[in-house]
Amino acid sequence: MKTKSFIAATALLLAAGVAHAETFRWAAQTDPQTMDPHAVNSTPVLGFLNNVYEGLVRRDRDMAVEPALAESWEPLGGDGWRFNLRRDVTFHNGAEFTAEDVLFSYERASSEAADTASWFAPVSEVRVVDDYTIDFMTSAPNPIFPDSIANFMIMDSGWAAENGVELPARDAENFATLNANGTGAFRLVERDPGLRTVLEPFENWWGEAEHNITRAEFTPVQNSATAVAALLTGEVDMINPVPIQDVERIEARDGVSVIQGIEARVIMLGFAHQADALKFADDAGAPNPFRDVRVRQAVAHAINVDAILQTIMRGAAEPAAQLVSPAMRGYVDALGDRPAFDPDRARALLAEAGYEDGFSFGLKCTNDRYLNDESVCQAIVSMLAQVGIEAELDAMPVRNYWPELREDNFDMYLLGWSPGTFDHEHPIRFLAATPDEEKRLGSWNFGDFSSDRVDALLPMIQSEIDDAARQAMIDEVAQILQDEMAYVPLYVQPLLWGVRDGIELTQRPDNFFILRWVTVE
Repeated sequence: MKTKSFIAATALLLAAGVAHAETFRWAAQTDPQTMDPHAVNSTPVLGFLNNVYEGLVRRDRDMAVEPALAESWEPLGGDGWRFNLRRDVTFHNGAEFTAEDVLFSYERASSEAADTASWFAPVSEVRVVDDYTIDFMTSAPNPIFPDSIANFMIMDSGWAAENGVELPARDAENFATLNANGTGAFRLVERDPGLRTVLEPFENWWGEAEHNITRAEFTPVQNSATAVAALLTGEVDMINPVPIQDVERIEARDGVSVIQGIEARVIMLGFAHQADALKFADDAGAPNPFRDVRVRQAVAHAINVDAILQTIMRGAAEPAAQLVSPAMRGYVDALGDRPAFDPDRARALLAEAGYEDGFSFGLKCTNDRYLNDESVCQAIVSMLAQVGIEAELDAMPVRNYWPELREDNFDMYLLGWSPGTFDHEHPIRFLAATPDEEKRLGSWNFGDFSSDRVDALLPMIQSEIDDAARQAMIDEVAQILQDEMAYVPLYVQPLLWGVRDGIELTQRPDNFFILRWVTVE
């Protein structure tokens, strides 16, 4: 087989230095929704902007946290963390980077207008000690705080003020949605949403270049056949993702190959837990069946995940039973089995809940965000119909999808979640905590799932330094989420990147594509 199966493909050319430079062209299914690093907390946005903006810390090829704009950091007892900032760093417009930019970025990224506010739920205060020292105070000991802010990107406070973007625009546009001014290895030179985005190396970057790119051109290509054709004809150097059905065809061609891995992302179904009535299909206006745990359990038993993995995912994905994959810290081994495919059990549960004759509802789904997302949703619709639940599928581009979910415009929905900290605490905070803007919790808990016990355990999980005690609390939360069927985890998504020969790059399990590790022959 020609498939390269690895997480990190180290660019060996770097040791000898790179003598020539090249234009690099790549395509992906989803266009970044914005160039604002605090407006949308999603992989297409954060992954792309990690090339332009930088944080205090960052993740290396193996996902370990390493210094970025902070050269070092240390705990302040149990009260917080001190970050010692890198000197002689400039933004792309030439402005000097200081602690004031970090403070401004914190205030912006933690505001109600930001989609990243939940990252800072543990923070009680941020103090500028001097131009190159800043303290993040926490309300309780928080041993994972540096890991939790690996994607917290720093903006130039002066540039933001000059252009009227002191706050992010989540579902609208402002100057920062189309323009950028970071400290990263690449600077934004052209942005045409939905068509093309161009980056060029930042000559005054503080780091040492590990690439030979002079120009990087990104094109969103929603049609998978078009993307594959562009790779095979040499129009692009890399595509993400490779359609599962095209892996063998690409492998059979000279000059191209497939890099395959497993992403950290769990694909799941979510419910409108608190809605009084259904919003879609023939039963719109009727009492909401998904408020009953037996109905949610019936959904889980009605879905044949093994069949989805075999037919739609071609064996490239793995079944999931929790909000995190087995590769994540805090995964609960004892809860690794997902509900069995059992249509009879599903029908019995529906009858117990008073829905012996079934019901109809609306299922929201993306058609350009996750691998084979619409096909998976179509299969789920068919499977649910076998137990008497009629789903009206509404599949749409991700750009329209998040506003729909934020406006509670759904009965059930598809969601993929990759924990930015690679820790089980992350989805608990974002997906399972009762939504609370003041506490910056549950910002992606669209269905308003709520558990007093989960809410009580979360701050203890965040502050506990004893691994065994911490894991015991995570175990309890995971059990509650399974018992309540807060979500229906389906599978862990695979990573399939197509590259032409002569391209050296790194594939990380967070599906972030980092240009500073790319070389072109």
